[in-house]
Amino acid sequence: MTEQHTSNPPAVATVEQRAAAIEAALQAQGLPAAQHIQQSVHLAEEVWLPQRGARVVAKAWTDPAFRQRLLDNGVAAVAELGIEMPRHHRHLVALENTPTVHNVICCTLCSCTAFTVIGLPPDWYKDLEYRARVVRESRSVLKDMGLNLPAEVQIRVWDTTADTRYMVLPVRPEGTEGWSEERLAALVTKDGMIGVASI
Repeated sequence: MTEQHTSNPPAVATVEQRAAAIEAALQAQGLPAAQHIQQSVHLAEEVWLPQRGARVVAKAWTDPAFRQRLLDNGVAAVAELGIEMPRHHRHLVALENTPTVHNVICCTLCSCTAFTVIGLPPDWYKDLEYRARVVRESRSVLKDMGLNLPAEVQIRVWDTTADTRYMVLPVRPEGTEGWSEERLAALVTKDGMIGVASI
C-alpha cells in the first residue's frame, strides 16, 4: 500500500521574489547589485538597440572601404562607430548576403547574439523550436517567418559560439541609390540582421 500525501506542495517563489533574494544575497556580500541592475537595464533599454546595427549596415552599403573593414574585422569596424563589444565577444563576423546566398544566425545552446550591435535577442530566437529547426530545415523556418527564398538561393546557417558573434549584412534594396545613411538605416531591422527577413 502506497503512502498518500495530502499536504500541499510548497509554493514556488515568483520571478520577482527570486530576483529580490539574489539581489539581497549579493548586497549582503558587499556587491552593489542594485547599481549593476540599473546599469544593465539602462544598457538594454537605451543603448543596445538594433538602430546601432542599422547604422553599421547603412555605412557598409554606402562606404565600400568600411564594408571591407567590417568583413575583415567586425570588432574593429563597429568600434569606428563607437560600438564596443564585450571582452568575451572576441570576434564579430559580418555575413554578407548576396542575390545567391542568404545567411541566418542562431544559437543552438541558448540565445547568444551580438547584442551590443543588433540588440537583445527576440523571444522567438531563444525558443527551442527555432534553435533546433533552423539548422535542420532552414528554408521551411524562414518561410514560416515570412521569408520565402527562391530555391536557387543557398541558405547558410551560422551557430554562435562563446567568443564569436555574427550579424547579417542584408542586400541593399534596389532603388535606394543616393539615399543618406540615416534614411537607409531606417530600413534595416533586427530580423534582417539575424537573417530571418530580407532587410
